Amino acid sequence: MGALSGYKVIELAGMGPCPMAGMLLADMGAEVIVIDRDAKANPLYAKDMSRRGKKSIIVNLKSEQGRNTLLQLIANADVLIEGFRPGVTEKLGIGPEDCLAVNPALIYGRMTGWGQTGPLAQTAGHDINYIALTGALHSIGVKGQKPVVPLNFNR
Repeated sequence: MGALSGYKVIELAGMGPCPMAGMLLADMGAEVIVIDRDAKANPLYAKDMSRRGKKSIIVNLKSEQGRNTLLQLIANADVLIEGFRPGVTEKLGIGPEDCLAVNPALIYGRMTGWGQTGPLAQTAGHDINYIALTGALHSIGVKGQKPVVPLNFNR
């Protein structure tokens, strides 16, 4: 039970902010279904705290059957969240236009490291990149010693 009880969220498995957003939505009562590529793709999934409160199914999104399965789920969903690089879901036939054709009321949430356009849009975005480009990485460590990798929750 929670404020989002009765809402269905489809989450395309990934890393970073998308799984955390899905976890928070599940914590607030939404039914969150993670679309996994392969049960063995990431052995850390079993210990991943962002999996809390979620359901999971394995779907091969590169197959016609997998695409159709996802679109059937989307037909009865309220939200889809994904964190792929721009253009990936479009190539799979599950981009915003494809999903909205099945469910015009769907909220299609997209999270990318560098946005949809611009010089870094097609580049993977990670914490280390962000703090390096902003200059924050420079202040970590001891002068004259090897750089120190900052600690965080990323795998």
